[in-house]
Amino acid sequence: MAIEVRPPGDRFLTRAEGRATWHAFSFGAHYDPDNVSFGPLVALNDELLPRGTGYDDHPHHDTEVVTWVLSGALRHRDSRGHDEVVGAGEVQVLSAGSGVVHAEVSAAAGPTRFVQSWLRPDETGLAPSYATARVPPTAALVVIAGGTGLPINTRAATLAVATLGAGDRVELPAAPRLLGYVATGELLLDGRSLGAGAAVRMVDEGAREATATTAGTQLLVWALGQVRAPARPG
Repeated sequence: MAIEVRPPGDRFLTRAEGRATWHAFSFGAHYDPDNVSFGPLVALNDELLPRGTGYDDHPHHDTEVVTWVLSGALRHRDSRGHDEVVGAGEVQVLSAGSGVVHAEVSAAAGPTRFVQSWLRPDETGLAPSYATARVPPTAALVVIAGGTGLPINTRAATLAVATLGAGDRVELPAAPRLLGYVATGELLLDGRSLGAGAAVRMVDEGAREATATTAGTQLLVWALGQVRAPARPG
């Protein structure tokens, strides 16, 4: 595999208690032995929660849980005393480490939509931690988790986001593994049209340029492995 495009219809779908979850990888009752992970990334779930619905207390351990809220607001409560409402344009990182119990419920007047990623940590049994940050929209890719973003315990893994207008261009970094997810809108990559919910996975492909074809296009990019600087002439 070098460049693999996965259209929105290829995702697994779970419906329960009014909520809908689209899974980019095998998850729960959905199992595909050829699609269980991409490097340390083991889940990328696109969640839509009606008002007041969500997930009651449930445990995590030795998992990096990275949540990007697209619309609405998500209330997080956990066994270590954190109780916060995370709104649209905010990122949340829960490093579960040796173990934590948390709940996530839509706290908005309407539905809440968020994309949540799970990664394997480099070390197990670490002390749990929690952090949030607001990220102003920009047409450039901004690292929001890992690297210069909120810390995660998976080295050489970064999540970046870009919010693009029609015609805006963005360069995807050169990384050993790269996963781009179109959360909203549509973009063009190497002559391929990628609509909302589409994903592209690249292995050792070098930098690529993507162009938004509609306003309000939001792109999430996981770079997995050491990002390589562009080669210099001479």
